Amino acid sequence: MFEYIMYSFLFILTISLVIAIYRIFKRSSTTSDRVLLIDSISYIIIAMVAILSIIMDTEAYLDAILLIGILGFLSTIALARFIERGVVIERRRGD
Repeated sequence: MFEYIMYSFLFILTISLVIAIYRIFKRSSTTSDRVLLIDSISYIIIAMVAILSIIMDTEAYLDAILLIGILGFLSTIALARFIERGVVIERRRGD
């Protein structure tokens, strides 16, 4: 019974992942919407990996969850800086 509930959660997360990917490629979405969708996709993938880890009764995937979380956070910060300033890394030349 517990596994069926976990598989239903995986199904719901898969549907939400497909919807988020569709919304990214939609022409009417703005850049800030796309940044939030990329962040949402990373959290959906984290949840899917966590559920798979519970189903398989292993802790081997916890490192992958941590890595995806860090990369999702860094990409959100980089894209937010790009939207705000136009560049991600500021470079000063010749002082």
